[in-house]
Amino acid sequence: MTANEHRFATRAVHAGQEPDPTTGAIMPPVYQTSTYVQEALGKPRRGYEYARVQNPTREAMEANIAALEGARHGVAFASGLAAIEAVVKRLSAGDHIVSEENTYGGTHRMFTQVLARLGLEFTFVDSRDPDNVRRALLPNTRLVHLETPTNPMMRLADLRAIAAIAHDAGALVAVDNTFATPYNQRPLELGADIVVHSSTKYLNGHSDVVGGVVVTNDEQVATDLRFLQKSTGAIPGPWDCWLILRGTKTLHLRMEAHNRSGQRIAEFLERHPRVEAVNYPGLPSHPQHELARRQMCGFTGMLSVELGSLERARKFAEGTRLFALGESLGGVESLIGHPALMTHATVARERRTAMGITDGLVRLSVGVEDPEDLIEDLDQALQRV
Repeated sequence: MTANEHRFATRAVHAGQEPDPTTGAIMPPVYQTSTYVQEALGKPRRGYEYARVQNPTREAMEANIAALEGARHGVAFASGLAAIEAVVKRLSAGDHIVSEENTYGGTHRMFTQVLARLGLEFTFVDSRDPDNVRRALLPNTRLVHLETPTNPMMRLADLRAIAAIAHDAGALVAVDNTFATPYNQRPLELGADIVVHSSTKYLNGHSDVVGGVVVTNDEQVATDLRFLQKSTGAIPGPWDCWLILRGTKTLHLRMEAHNRSGQRIAEFLERHPRVEAVNYPGLPSHPQHELARRQMCGFTGMLSVELGSLERARKFAEGTRLFALGESLGGVESLIGHPALMTHATVARERRTAMGITDGLVRLSVGVEDPEDLIEDLDQALQRV
């Protein structure tokens, strides 16, 4: 059987890895080297020449994550933003990209303040309605960039519908799958061409590394990305790759806990009298709950809640004891944050408001602690509001 033919948990533990040929070590070694000795002039050993281009630890991690997404190719980068940048850098000045408007704030900043200056054109739409994507397409549209669920509003995009629309127009579809993870959602199976992850988050799962990865089944896309990886140099180090590979081995176990606790906490907060609204696709009250059930098999530990004002949000976010106040997400520990002042602070207030990112919005990343302890912590913090 190939790696992609095994079930998810088996792929998580074994895909992309073989015992070390020298010692039999069951874990891939950390190849902490910058270069490789060649057998003769122009004759590298086993194809390895220079560590920016090839590293066995990185290759094992790339193959592992590709297998989890059901892909043939994985290409790793130094961060999630570097991974998204590489996907867009396949394009040329004058090309047009349609992007979900409620992306991570850093993605929006990179698109509008960095890549737009290089001659790329961006249109931002609410992709909850596929027709918004259709209307935004231009003759020079080459890419549709989606994030589903979105950060932090937990909006969904119908991947099958949008992939069909984009492909009819000759555009590729890239999906940031960081929030869902391949355990809960596999966009390639739903028609996407490219999947991007910030491997800093759930894939690593332990808040001790920064990384990104792109996976695809498209041979030309993979070739282009490897060229960009070599030519621009935004690569992860071998120790970072080893840590991410260590994390993916338990992804299926951790995501089960994140999914269960995320659901319980969302249900608790929805009933709480001091919470005005909860954004979580696992709740029947979520306007896209049925779509979530169709294209996801778990709803993650990410949710956001509306408290009604900055002062109420501040008291809540600063009043928790187990939920640590900090950016990032997807680790085993629970985190709480304020998108308007943290992850999306660089997005213009008018655009934030249009997306629903108010001063009263608080985002939670539910970890793998005992959910009863987490609920008690949230309840005591809400009593301060």
